[in-house]
Amino acid sequence: MSSMITLKDYRGLPPAWCPGCGNFGILAAFKNAVIELGIEPHQLTIVSGIGQSGKFPHYIKCNTFNGLHGRTLPVATGIRLANHEMLVLAFAGDGDCYGEGGNHFMHAVRRNINVKLFVHDNQIYGLTKGQASPTSMEGVKTKNQPFGVLSEQLNPMALAVALDCSFVARGFSGDSGHLKELIKKAIDHRGFSLLDILQPCVTFNKTNTFEWYKQRVYHIETGHDPEDRVGAFKKALEWGDRIPVGVIYKNDRPILEERIPVIRGQSLVRQSFDMSRLSNTLKDFY
Repeated sequence: MSSMITLKDYRGLPPAWCPGCGNFGILAAFKNAVIELGIEPHQLTIVSGIGQSGKFPHYIKCNTFNGLHGRTLPVATGIRLANHEMLVLAFAGDGDCYGEGGNHFMHAVRRNINVKLFVHDNQIYGLTKGQASPTSMEGVKTKNQPFGVLSEQLNPMALAVALDCSFVARGFSGDSGHLKELIKKAIDHRGFSLLDILQPCVTFNKTNTFEWYKQRVYHIETGHDPEDRVGAFKKALEWGDRIPVGVIYKNDRPILEERIPVIRGQSLVRQSFDMSRLSNTLKDFY
């Protein structure tokens, strides 16, 4: 841990989230995690989309890019490919990432780009006032689902394990100390990391409250082997009376950056730019 970095170094704008929002726990856990890892604000870039989660980098000092709804991972991938010396983090919501951005999520996992994805999973669309999201539970009534959600609930943990995601974990914003350690593990892991964070929305989700989660979440047992994919898939299927939080699955496989020959040895931003090579290429179009 660097004694030079403090919470003051990461101070951003005052948060505009609702009082009691689960996002405050994520913000506090994240700041403490990067401080303990000795990471300075200029050493990381946070990419976010649209939603309450998209406001996250506004409330922390960092390099940042605020993108379109569901398009967090393409931007994060581009930044990482251009400069794979930079720690690139993506923050998204459950609707942002698993709804509009579901296709990008699937292919980021497949490519194994070394980006860390933190999903604020409140099981609702919070910014746009309470519509059901892909992770809303079946039967839950919302403003535009007065008869209850008719679609089956998406299980992002099971989906990620099925796609052989390099690092799959779930945290709970109401357990800040445990969440901090999971954030550190996700950042330290070499490969694409998914940390899905159960984050109660105190305004629009009256079902999945802090109390509801506290009655159900439990820390994954020490005997669980996160490298056992079949066992991890079984663990990922748990939802209901008991909800596991912790590292569900991880593996060690080549990252995208080391499989692309032109950037394998040196980051693109470190390479010299030769205009003559561009001129020669343009001649082919004359």
